[in-house]
Amino acid sequence: MNRLGSATSPYLRQHADNPVDWWEWGQEAFAEAKRRDVPILLSVGYSACHWCHVMAHESFENDQIAALMNQSFVNVKVDREERPDVDAVYMQATVALTGSGGWPMTVVLDHEGRPFFAGTYFPDRPRHGQASFPQIITAIATAWNERRGEVAGAAERIGQALRDGIGQAPNEAVSVDAALVTEQALAALRREYDARAGGFGQAPKFPPSMVLEFLRVSGEREMFEHTLEAMARGGLYDQLAGGFARYCVDRTWTVPHFEKMLYDNALLLAVYAKWGTPLGDRVARETADFLVHEFVTDEGAFAAAFDADSDGAEGTFYVWTPAELDAVLGAEDGAWAARLLNVTESGTFEHGASTLQLLADPDDGDRWARVGQKLLEARSRRTRPARDDKVVTAWNGLAISGLVAAGRWLGESKYVAAAQRAAEFVWANHLIDGRLRRASIYGQVGAAAGVLEDYGALAAGLLDLAAATGEPHWLDRARILLETAQGHFYAGEGHWYDVADDAEQLVARPSDATDNASPSGTSAVLTALVSYAAMTGESYDIVEATLARVGTLMTRSPRFAGWSLAAMVANEAPEIAIIGPVGAERDALTHVALRAPGAVVVACEEGTPIPLALGRGLVEGQAAAYVCHRQVCQRPVTTATQLAQLLSE
Repeated sequence: MNRLGSATSPYLRQHADNPVDWWEWGQEAFAEAKRRDVPILLSVGYSACHWCHVMAHESFENDQIAALMNQSFVNVKVDREERPDVDAVYMQATVALTGSGGWPMTVVLDHEGRPFFAGTYFPDRPRHGQASFPQIITAIATAWNERRGEVAGAAERIGQALRDGIGQAPNEAVSVDAALVTEQALAALRREYDARAGGFGQAPKFPPSMVLEFLRVSGEREMFEHTLEAMARGGLYDQLAGGFARYCVDRTWTVPHFEKMLYDNALLLAVYAKWGTPLGDRVARETADFLVHEFVTDEGAFAAAFDADSDGAEGTFYVWTPAELDAVLGAEDGAWAARLLNVTESGTFEHGASTLQLLADPDDGDRWARVGQKLLEARSRRTRPARDDKVVTAWNGLAISGLVAAGRWLGESKYVAAAQRAAEFVWANHLIDGRLRRASIYGQVGAAAGVLEDYGALAAGLLDLAAATGEPHWLDRARILLETAQGHFYAGEGHWYDVADDAEQLVARPSDATDNASPSGTSAVLTALVSYAAMTGESYDIVEATLARVGTLMTRSPRFAGWSLAAMVANEAPEIAIIGPVGAERDALTHVALRAPGAVVVACEEGTPIPLALGRGLVEGQAAAYVCHRQVCQRPVTTATQLAQLLSE
């Protein structure tokens, strides 16, 4: 076993038995590289990454290749989920040098941490015109030993480019007119929209989770509803147990890359819950149940991911052949299920197997319930994909928000209770001496410091809990996180860094406002600040400054600014206080208020010490709704009909 056996990251532990002499990221590895006068070979991945597993099996478990690595490099393995700062800096370099990025990411660094070579997956032998990994590392070692001046010059140029922010989105402050930016962003999105299959772009196709929230609050229904239905009915969605895979390899949402990430499911849960249709309600309920039954850890928080692979192959847990359906269901039900779920003799996946797609509602709901349960029971006897039990702060914040949305929109208090349990665990265990840590596993918190997205996403989740429960301590905790974020990540004039001012100094200090697989740190903290301002009447200036800083990004690249755009719309929306005791009257008003696009809706008892609610009480003994803007409220109303009319005006 190498040094990774004691790591807190399950991904690093997966490599503990490699013949590669792996080091964790840190000064010790750089000191060793300097002592031996060899470069650092940095390999970045994550536990649910299919191609990370492929490269590990092909190269890192190969004694001969490992010997080459050990001879010529100090080899450092990084979990991108645990160290998003390291990943961000070197992914920026990889994209700039190669034109694309992905994982596993392979970067070679000098003793100052400056990259001079970058790539992603390399095969163990030459394939399809691509050099093999042994050829690559041999050539790099030769260049290091024989052409050190060229290597040093390249490292200096690339390091300077990283410090200058090469490849990052423009962030000059501009004046933001919300209506105009919305119009421009929607026009740009329509140009990239796949009108036939839903979603954006061609293949591979990723769920546009953050853009969907912007489409919802902006009132754009066609792209919003078409994409939600296409994803929910295709292979991206687990038709038996709920939950979404990471992305699809095709245009039509048929064949997913089967890993399931907490952040995808948390973000999509919130959007489907807020759709307000029978299909949306079903998908939200199934996905929420999937989170609280499959993702939840013993501590009550949420794990990071499920692998794509089981039994050494991708997708085998999820796909079916007609013969397998017949074996479980019998010939008659098997044939019916095959037609319903688009399971064909030729298959839609590999080796004649098919992903399950529910392209139309079943003609017999009771029959589908019985058939689906039998298939689920049969599938449970297959080898399950491994779960990464790491609890990531930011992603748990997203899960808290998603479960609160499901609880409020579906009227299911159990989902809000699950969100509260996760929030209590993260607050009690990930906040050390007033500062967040990035992750924990089995209750043991890791050493990696929290980054901006951790503060923003967790604060947003706590604010959602405050709004739903009326419990002011969630607001107080969110205030602490936002004040800490402003003190250590904010550079002024709307500019946020992704790592704290007192964090480990990398070759560059990352600052990127673009949403990617999950919200950027900037958009996460902006979302939290908009909610915080709505509840307290504070922080409007910093919200406006941050919106101005991301204004150009929102109009030029709206696909990568979905949460910032949604926050911009929410910043113009009303804040609504529903005052009254728990019960049918308050619930009826809350149900209507939640459907005001972008509105922050606080439901609480009279006298609750949340500023939006203070001084606002019952009306003639009845629960009342106060529709406000920047803390200035219209006359309260007491019926759902009156509130709907007021909001429509």
